Amino acid sequence: MTERNADYHAIVTTFLSKQYKQVVALNDVSLRVEAGAIFGFLGPNGAGKTTAIKLLLGFISPTSGSAEIFGHETWRHGVEARQHVGYLVPADAFYPEMSGRSQLDFASRLSGSPPILRRPLLDLLELADADLDRDLRQYSKGMKQKLALVAAAQHDPRLLILDEPTDGLDPLIQRRFEQFLREFNSRGRTVFMSSHDLAEVERLCESVAIVKDGGLVAHQSIEQIRRMRYRQVEVTFASEAPDGRVWPDGVQLQSANGHRYVLAVEGDINPLIEALAKYEVEDLKITPPSLDDVFMTFYESAGSSKHRSQYQAAESKIEVS
Repeated sequence: MTERNADYHAIVTTFLSKQYKQVVALNDVSLRVEAGAIFGFLGPNGAGKTTAIKLLLGFISPTSGSAEIFGHETWRHGVEARQHVGYLVPADAFYPEMSGRSQLDFASRLSGSPPILRRPLLDLLELADADLDRDLRQYSKGMKQKLALVAAAQHDPRLLILDEPTDGLDPLIQRRFEQFLREFNSRGRTVFMSSHDLAEVERLCESVAIVKDGGLVAHQSIEQIRRMRYRQVEVTFASEAPDGRVWPDGVQLQSANGHRYVLAVEGDINPLIEALAKYEVEDLKITPPSLDDVFMTFYESAGSSKHRSQYQAAESKIEVS
């Protein structure tokens, strides 16, 4: 984890909204991402993530509100805002007649900075020089994804914006790229990443924002979000087991089998530990909620699929130059 100034933000959005005719794709999203953070941006397809990223990069104009990168408003001052940004371009946006090397050179010229991290990234992602000499029509999905990651990060940007960065990568390459992001971040760089792989987000991110139906439903640290769900506690007593009256507030008995009890604990675990201290405990296992458990609490309710399908249809008509 890097040292950071809490008053210095890489990304600020203020009541950021986007509407396509009658469909609200993004609604009043306000968030702040500290410089030097690895920040997760979560939501299923159609929740508004891609719209938010396009607005953040100044590719489309907001209906209302604003977005800033390092203090530059992204729609009115997009060139300045994107000057120190690396963005993971969708693989289907590449020019198929180009070779991999030509595509990387083109991306480097667009960034205006030398590709000082190209060689380490090519080695890490196992893209050989022979691969770079082939045109992109011969690339597999995984190879295109690797090339897109190199193109995004090769110029060592201050801010790296990644939308589904490890999609199509095998697990070994995925873990290698995660390690690259940790080392990248350790030098004070900021990572803003959207991912469906919640385990990946848990491993990398300190804080996350969760969007649902175009609105922000959570913007907290990973640990704060975990506390929103019950922890499961399995306790096995050596002999005498307590009756139900000893459980403190916030503790629910889920099952009992002999001397083995399974409990659900909301909030502070210490009152339960104090209660258990009165008994001889043979075994104790505390399982924290996963980010996947927490994430699903925001998507258990029905009725959002109609919004998502309307939004996806509207967004598909937008061409980004």
